Amino acid sequence: MKLKKELNFFNVFSIATGAMISSGIFILPGLAFARTGPAVIISYFLAGIFALIGIFSIIELSTAMPKAGGDYYFINRSLGPFIGTISGFLSWFALSLKSAFAIFGISGIIFIVTGFPVLISSILVCIFFILLNMIGIKEAAKFQVSLVSVLLILMVLYIIFGFSKINTFHFYPFAPKGINPIFATTGFIFISFGGLLKVASVSEEIKNPKKNIPLGMIVSVITVTILYTLILIVTVGVLPASTFSGSLTPIADAAKNIAGTPGFIIISIAALLAFITTANAGIMSASRYPLALSRDNLLPDAISTVSKRFKTPVHSIFITGLFIVLALQLPLEMLVKAASVVILTTYVLTNLAVIILRESKLKNYRPSFKAPLYPWLQIFGIIVFSFFIIDLGLEAIEISVAFLLISVSFYLFYGRKKYAGEYALLHLLKRITDNRLTDHILESEFRDILCDRDNIKPDKFDNLVKTAKILDLNGPLEMDQLFEIISENISKEIEIDKEEIFTLLKNRQEDCNTAISPFIAIPHIIIEGSGHFFLMLIRCKEGIKFTSKENSVKAVFAFIGTKEDRAFHLKTLAAIATLVQQDDFEEKWLNAEDIHYLRDMVLLSKRMRFSVK
Repeated sequence: MKLKKELNFFNVFSIATGAMISSGIFILPGLAFARTGPAVIISYFLAGIFALIGIFSIIELSTAMPKAGGDYYFINRSLGPFIGTISGFLSWFALSLKSAFAIFGISGIIFIVTGFPVLISSILVCIFFILLNMIGIKEAAKFQVSLVSVLLILMVLYIIFGFSKINTFHFYPFAPKGINPIFATTGFIFISFGGLLKVASVSEEIKNPKKNIPLGMIVSVITVTILYTLILIVTVGVLPASTFSGSLTPIADAAKNIAGTPGFIIISIAALLAFITTANAGIMSASRYPLALSRDNLLPDAISTVSKRFKTPVHSIFITGLFIVLALQLPLEMLVKAASVVILTTYVLTNLAVIILRESKLKNYRPSFKAPLYPWLQIFGIIVFSFFIIDLGLEAIEISVAFLLISVSFYLFYGRKKYAGEYALLHLLKRITDNRLTDHILESEFRDILCDRDNIKPDKFDNLVKTAKILDLNGPLEMDQLFEIISENISKEIEIDKEEIFTLLKNRQEDCNTAISPFIAIPHIIIEGSGHFFLMLIRCKEGIKFTSKENSVKAVFAFIGTKEDRAFHLKTLAAIATLVQQDDFEEKWLNAEDIHYLRDMVLLSKRMRFSVK
């Protein structure tokens, strides 16, 4: 069952923004300041720039394949099920762990206010978000929009009131430890921009993805980058270095200097809202990874079950929530480091995926947004993000390797036996070596995704085209030769002698010329009986002679139906007429690579769709 499309631009913006503004600004700046001094402002700004560079590739993939699972789906369809399974599991781990970290933050604030045990409140908070996401993504997204709106207002107020309290002497020396720590810290705080991946994972549920995905994600990363930079300018200018360095509540400490206890309370509320938005968006997006893996038979089918009532992946949400509850037992520093490595790895793989998909020359890979400066931007991103991964240290990599082994085990013992799809790397190899490597499975999948993305509602004629016989003939040919070929193919499908079919086609042609233009012919006949309707699409680039005028017909739509299907017979004629009247029909017909692309061309056309019962 398909997921319901209910997310608009504001939902996309709020999911991405809410997932970013949390520990990245309320906790990490103190730790980052200890590494760089006031130059931490530059580190955050650079991280935003690099996140924007990385997000271009994710946007391209999301608009080409708006499917649940986001980066997993892209990587699986480009690099294959082995790397795809690893990517899917690692992204699920990363987003789940980040959500667990946010839930810890919420429970910590609850403990300060009420004294309620952290572990118990963490579990209760997690259950609340599980139930909220099970009820529906629209409800969860509305909740997200409200929280993010209040959070942004509080952050803007912090900046406005804080600027008047800035002490410029706090900015000197600006980079006491030199230039290198600035770039190293950029990788350390990159988790602050990890929320951008969450939009990709729910892209299947976004209305008008061609517009809302790029607009929502780009506006979000620019907004958050500017917000982070201004907040840090205020914080550096307000807090003495001795207080700022290593503080786990730097923004709240600065707010206390700006507005006393009321300022501290207001920013603490903002931090609570930030943790709530991260936890909510985390469960919402993380749960789409097991769903996507299950759809591809890399996990058991039951995990992809979608609630008939709420149109949400209830089993996947429950499993994600259960994993988060277990993750609440782990040390927080371990969670953050592992999440950072996985997020950076995903950026590397998505940039590589764009290169492979473009170079594979898949005709149905049609993103509505294309990343600029290809392939140099992708190559630059792969190098930079790989450097950040190495710089995070051996411990973080070892944690990720442990998760990787779990992923590999699932693939080897379950998914490897079940998966039967294609991926773009095969098509790239096909270009280099052997055309027999692929069976058009991936192109057909991309075609169906494009129909869903572009809101092309298939009619009865589309269903007929999906099973139609398609021939690509060598010519030139005479009309009688064509009719013999049509008759032979139809006689194999229905119990009518091929000579009888040939005679009917000839009689029809004598009554009325079925070549409607020098390029197109539509030979069609009605036969006795019931339950028969057969369509053939035929291309002959060298041309078929119907008459002295129509002597080089290159596109033939031949069909046969019974009297009881006369209404559909007429609708089929009308559907073909609207198709062939398109301005670029002849060019696309002649340039289609093979019979598979001829079928795709018809199914993806913008012709008028007819309702036929």
